[in-house]
Amino acid sequence: MLAFAPLHDVVGAAGTALSWLTDLLEPLAGGASTAAAIVLFTIAVRLLISPLTVAQVRGERRRAALAPQVRDLQRRYADDPATLQREVFALYREAGANPIAGCLPLLLQAPFLLVLYRLFSTSEGGTGLLDERLAGVPLGHHLADGLAGAAGPLFGVLLAVLLAVAWWSSRRARRAAAAVGTVAGTPTEGPGAATLGRLLPLLPFTTVLVALVLPLAAVIYLVTTSVWSAVEQAVLRRPQAVPSSADRDRR
Repeated sequence: MLAFAPLHDVVGAAGTALSWLTDLLEPLAGGASTAAAIVLFTIAVRLLISPLTVAQVRGERRRAALAPQVRDLQRRYADDPATLQREVFALYREAGANPIAGCLPLLLQAPFLLVLYRLFSTSEGGTGLLDERLAGVPLGHHLADGLAGAAGPLFGVLLAVLLAVAWWSSRRARRAAAAVGTVAGTPTEGPGAATLGRLLPLLPFTTVLVALVLPLAAVIYLVTTSVWSAVEQAVLRRPQAVPSSADRDRR
């Protein structure tokens, strides 16, 4: 039990913060105040990690700029996958384009999702959040608990939003991979590269699968963070004006 004491303390602190936000929002949101508090909690998490997201987008742009050199390396070392991979990573390292950095925003959200799962699946934290509801459905309700009443339409809408965002994210991942000539910094040629290239664009759909086993509160978190990601990516990855030759000469 002592090994889990830090997690218990974090869950308790998060529960206290959510309860405070719920009380603050109750005059405006009424019975949906806890759900609204979860949305605000999610936005706070995303704002906290937004510098990493910006760094991720910058890294992708660096890799896109290196695409011609990557294709040249692929032609040069077509018969030597090990050397090809080593040379591509060396090229990225020299340009300061870390292909692993793109995973950090997703990985850093995992602890927050775990905390919400514990808050709305157990009585840990002692905040009484398990009794809170949205549209009459307990926030600790799982799909496996049934779809009677408002649970079916509520979960249906949330899962539909997740599916739509996953489809959009998958298309964006395919376009990004085509632009940089690699998939997540891995050469597009060599053992397993083709399989990896097919699997990575499917990763956004794992969010939908995860939502099938989470309580309603955690699904609200997933929907909020997924929509935030879609808007954030659309803004950060909007096409940039290419400076004219005259502008470059003036610089």
